[in-house]
Amino acid sequence: MLCLKVTKTTTYRDLVDDLSEMPRIRDTLGLDSIPALSTLCKSFGRLKMAVYRVVSNVSLANLPVNAVTGIDASGFERAHTSAHDTKRTNLTSQQLNTTLLVEIATTAVLNIHVTATRKHETQIAPQVVRRNAASIAVLTGDRGYDDQKLRLLARDREIRPLRTHREFPSLHEVRNARPDSDIYHRRNVNETVKQKSGACVQSGLWWKQFRELVLKYVGHNLERDLAISQEGSECPPSRGGW
Repeated sequence: MLCLKVTKTTTYRDLVDDLSEMPRIRDTLGLDSIPALSTLCKSFGRLKMAVYRVVSNVSLANLPVNAVTGIDASGFERAHTSAHDTKRTNLTSQQLNTTLLVEIATTAVLNIHVTATRKHETQIAPQVVRRNAASIAVLTGDRGYDDQKLRLLARDREIRPLRTHREFPSLHEVRNARPDSDIYHRRNVNETVKQKSGACVQSGLWWKQFRELVLKYVGHNLERDLAISQEGSECPPSRGGW
């Protein structure tokens, strides 16, 4: 129910009203009765982040993945950020820096890293790679991920790094004209997933914002699972709702 609420970008009250008119959804969720507003609101914060991570992994269980992945970062506006409090506490970031690891063929989100700091992509990517090394065979990324340490980390874990070089010496220009550029350019599915996710989060507290983002991509994975099961593994990226 929380995932449905986040995906529909609705309020708890509207979600309860909608469920009262959705007998098929209630049957699918196994609801004999609709929980109260306070029950839903409190459960959102009481469930530990580890539970949300497990739910995220379960959402990938039936998706046919081929380990060709793309990594990219995006920013989410914090809709309830107070300009006064931000200035008073000397905070410099009003955005959540979100890094997505996306499986290219199905556009499924394999992992999400969220931080409120201004870390560079090359500082965050190694954490994502270490957590998901078993699920990655090819890792594509833009020039922001052109870092020698990241390349060595990927190769140590038998992952093929496929990124565009920043063209300082002429040799890098030659390397960018690679024969497998068609695989690299398919990483633009990251942009499709990011655009579909919206531009902001609705929760007011930072730890709830992290949970909201995880549920956004759990809902996305469930949509992809449903679309692939109905249309086959070669269906295009989904743009629809629940």
